[in-house]
Amino acid sequence: MVTASAAVYRIASLGSTLIVPGAAVRAVVQLSLVALVLAAALRHLWSSFLVLGVMFAAAVFTAARRARAGRSGVWLTAALAAGWAAVLPLMLGSGVVPLAGPAVVPVGGIVLGGAMTSTSLAARRALDTVHDRFGEIEAAMSLGFTDRQARLEIIRTTAADALLPGVDQTRTVGLVTLPGAFVGVLIASGSAGRAAAVQILVLLGLLLAQACAVAVTVELVAHGRVHRRSRIPAIGNGHHTVARRLSSVQKHLGKRGAAPGKP
Repeated sequence: MVTASAAVYRIASLGSTLIVPGAAVRAVVQLSLVALVLAAALRHLWSSFLVLGVMFAAAVFTAARRARAGRSGVWLTAALAAGWAAVLPLMLGSGVVPLAGPAVVPVGGIVLGGAMTSTSLAARRALDTVHDRFGEIEAAMSLGFTDRQARLEIIRTTAADALLPGVDQTRTVGLVTLPGAFVGVLIASGSAGRAAAVQILVLLGLLLAQACAVAVTVELVAHGRVHRRSRIPAIGNGHHTVARRLSSVQKHLGKRGAAPGKP
């Protein structure tokens, strides 16, 4: 399959023929190392939670990098933690997921992965919107909106689009695709009913985790905690900042009009 993929790349001029072989080799090496680590870590509950901690740190770094938020991306830790905290205690406390490494790590990883994808997408869309529609934010503030309210007016809808992939996946499960959890349990147990139950649990957990993570992300961007460095000046707290800028522009135009020899 790797050779066939490389051949398609070459025939269709899709790029270097080494892209697929390189990705395949990397995947084999990474999964082999992960398998060795997990084989040792899953023997004890404390080491399983240590693995989840490493995964969480990697998820925060990835979300911040995808959002292009720089150092402020550290605040996305709160969004990912909110998504995780909303789901894992429910699953573990109810006994649906056994408090054992082989169960906690896979389920926790799936939930974290979904929250990370939604968080990074929501943050990126929200920050792009703040940059592109900065004038609308100032206009809203000139009407009496606070900084947070003005930002929420324009970012809430675009950031919420980050929830669509998870919702669509839940709506089309079994009709369009068979997710990994379903296939894994089906192969391991041979029971389609058990596989369906596990997959439903995972999908519902993902919906909750992603909703919480996106909600916190929107608030972080609205409060200016997560931001980008740009040439656009920071927005003040209230419409007085906008009024001062308008006054400054008017004074500048007045001086130009009063200058001799100029129309």
